[in-house]
Amino acid sequence: MSHFTYGIPILEITYIVASVLFILGLKMLSHPLTARRGNILAAFGMGFAIIATIAFHKKDGEPIGNIPWILLAIIIGTVIGWFIARRVKMTAMPQLVSFFNGMGGAAAALISMMEFPHIRPEFIAEHGMANGHVLAILLGLVIGTISWAGSMIAFGKLDGKIGDMRIKAMRYVNMIMMAIIVGLVIFIMTRNVTNSSELSAFVYILFSISLVYGVLFVMPIGGADMPVVISLLNSFTGVAAAMGGFLYNNQAMLTGGILVGSAGTILTVLMCKAMNRSLINVIAGVFGGGGKQGAEVTGTIKEITLSDAAVLLSYSKKVVIVPGYGLAVAQAQHSCHELDKLLTEKGVEVRYAIHPVAGRMPGHMNVLLAEADVPYEMLVESEEINPDMPSTDVVVVIGANDVVNPAAEDDPSSPIYGMPIVKVRDAKNIIVMKRGMGKGYAAIENLLFFHDKTRMLFGDAKTSLQNLINEVKNL
Repeated sequence: MSHFTYGIPILEITYIVASVLFILGLKMLSHPLTARRGNILAAFGMGFAIIATIAFHKKDGEPIGNIPWILLAIIIGTVIGWFIARRVKMTAMPQLVSFFNGMGGAAAALISMMEFPHIRPEFIAEHGMANGHVLAILLGLVIGTISWAGSMIAFGKLDGKIGDMRIKAMRYVNMIMMAIIVGLVIFIMTRNVTNSSELSAFVYILFSISLVYGVLFVMPIGGADMPVVISLLNSFTGVAAAMGGFLYNNQAMLTGGILVGSAGTILTVLMCKAMNRSLINVIAGVFGGGGKQGAEVTGTIKEITLSDAAVLLSYSKKVVIVPGYGLAVAQAQHSCHELDKLLTEKGVEVRYAIHPVAGRMPGHMNVLLAEADVPYEMLVESEEINPDMPSTDVVVVIGANDVVNPAAEDDPSSPIYGMPIVKVRDAKNIIVMKRGMGKGYAAIENLLFFHDKTRMLFGDAKTSLQNLINEVKNL
């Protein structure tokens, strides 16, 4: 390892600089106006750490070998990542997040698989197998594998290729498998061996069981819980990466892993709070896609014409738009922003009510509307905008379902009972844009559609919005 004149390791200094860039980048992600620069800053920090590692890292006095292969792998990964990111649609952004997160978990698991057979015999003779080094390897393997397998299943679910597998005994099977995983880790760490390769078979068994557990862990979870699952798996990947940081005494890797792990954990807690449910309840998979259906719905559906909707919106003082996954599916965010600008020009106060779990990943609606250049100040969290609902003239619900369902407040038999919602029924008038009367991801009927104040505007969201814009312009 190269040093400054005063003996300060250059590599460690670069890792500290990279860690600072990670932290600053994460801080800048807190606002859309600085988010892009934050991403660039964090990416620059990672590139800085990689270059420094290749240039200055030495093991047993020898520099890193196979540099051409390393550079080739970096180039291939960069090209593939750039190509995928450029082509992905906003509707597929949750799948992309799950896929990339899974790749991080897979990388952490591979590091552990490669490092375990190379634990030095003299290190084992001095410390035995029960030490922090071995524990970091095994935890990186288990957590990374679970994150990888679970993220791939989440990817399949979000992409509609994999359905829910709801078997009552599944939770008990998962508990047994987790107990086996913990038992195997303890078994490996308490063996009296002279060479770690003697336990390689058990490590492969541990990997296999973790892989199966990662699949079964996510399979029963309903689609409505995907935002929670994604953030939880994201925290798993961060913890697995942090284990690699401990393993290599790499400050940049450790800092990055801790940031991802802690941010993912905090986000998971916030998502659970937004749904008024415990994490155990989410993992048990008792919400969405089955189970209780709630009370029987009574009432009639009332429709509204485009011309009537245009008049109602144009002569309102306050309008709130509630976006949901249907807005993303229709790729209608730009049309939606065009409508809000048109109404603003007419003197209407327009805001967006953002529910924390609207869409299929944390912050999905924020990202979607940011792409359409909707001012960040117009986006208001549901708990902040709810008190203003009684003074709101019109609420326009576009593709949202479960997050506006009054059953969460009125029906104790409903599976979403107790979940905080956007209280759109308190507004004076409600317009709901939907393709049809399909149910949301919780697979229950939406009582809002049958409310006396509600008028349905059926059709593709993008087409309906564009037609509505034309009607407003003609007034």
